Amino acid sequence: MNAMNEAISRIGVVPVIKLSNPERDAAPLAKALCAGGVPVAEVTFRAAGADRAIRLMKQAVPDMIVGAGTVTATEQIDAVLAVGGQFIVTPGFDAELVAYAQERNILIYPGCTTPTDYHAALKFGLEVLKFFPAEQSGGLAKIKAMSAPFPQFKVMPTGGVSLKNLGDYLRSPIIAACGGSYMVTADLIEGQKWDEITELCRKSREIVKEARGNG
Repeated sequence: MNAMNEAISRIGVVPVIKLSNPERDAAPLAKALCAGGVPVAEVTFRAAGADRAIRLMKQAVPDMIVGAGTVTATEQIDAVLAVGGQFIVTPGFDAELVAYAQERNILIYPGCTTPTDYHAALKFGLEVLKFFPAEQSGGLAKIKAMSAPFPQFKVMPTGGVSLKNLGDYLRSPIIAACGGSYMVTADLIEGQKWDEITELCRKSREIVKEARGNG
């Protein structure tokens, strides 16, 4: 895997974030995640201003890995690049977006859950695929089944991942990292419960280390 994929895989968990008030919350959230040992974030375009949030998080913690999720247009990729974003995540597989991201030299993790998706991803030389929505699409059992004809891919399951099943996913060598919003729920962010977010990140990292045998 390339250096960015390796770095994200070492962390093991990627917070999937919807920020309604980036000016207020982006900087303290970035610091809370990093304090818990999770210096990575996927800021989704499900709320307006994701690009502003990425810029503010990078300003607060320059070494943090910050990218964008729920990307559905090339204009959003341009906006992410303009503020220093480092990766793109799409809900499904869109060949135009994958090609554009590669043309602009930014990592992209397209949503893939079918053999057709995986086959399309092969043509772009991708290393890591998002598997979304993970639990609703068959979870780890389906990921393992899909890996048989497509062993070249590592997978980032997102959707339904929690502290309860995080370890189950991460014990599989197919899994690069897991995306999740359980440590960055709307309640935690709106309540500015930064200490709770940090603690959930710490618990997540403990599970990562235990699951991978380096705890």
